[in-house]
Amino acid sequence: MSLTLRPARPDDSGLIFDFVCELADYERLRHEVEATPADIERDLFGADPKAFCDIGEWDGVPAGFALWFYTYSTFRGRHGIFLEDIFVRPAYRGRGIAKALMRRLAQRCVEEELGRFEWNVLDWNEPAIRFYRSVGAIPLDAWTMQRVSGEPLGRLAEG
Repeated sequence: MSLTLRPARPDDSGLIFDFVCELADYERLRHEVEATPADIERDLFGADPKAFCDIGEWDGVPAGFALWFYTYSTFRGRHGIFLEDIFVRPAYRGRGIAKALMRRLAQRCVEEELGRFEWNVLDWNEPAIRFYRSVGAIPLDAWTMQRVSGEPLGRLAEG
């Protein structure tokens, strides 16, 4: 039994979309998925990609993914990585796949002299929270994420 990590390829767009949907099902947020495989192909593999993805395969079978993008910290004066999504299919959990995907992103941070590696976790997801603590993550309880989307985003843009 072996684990392989690799960068996603354009022909993985449908697979990445499937992972996103499986994650959304797990997080009870499937009703919020608007993305399509075409969106993923455009944004991850187009002329100027803004997001990136690594695939974890167990014995050649896609088992999990990590989708991420670069951020910038004005306080640190450095870019960082934000892990948008990480997911391992239930049949492959407990084999170190998520940890390997996160380790690869941490290695990228070190290699590229990036200042941070960050992500969000739903407050009810105790298994994930325990896992994140085990790799040294600390909660930023003083910060609350804010979001503007849909109609309010349009109103804000109009002034």
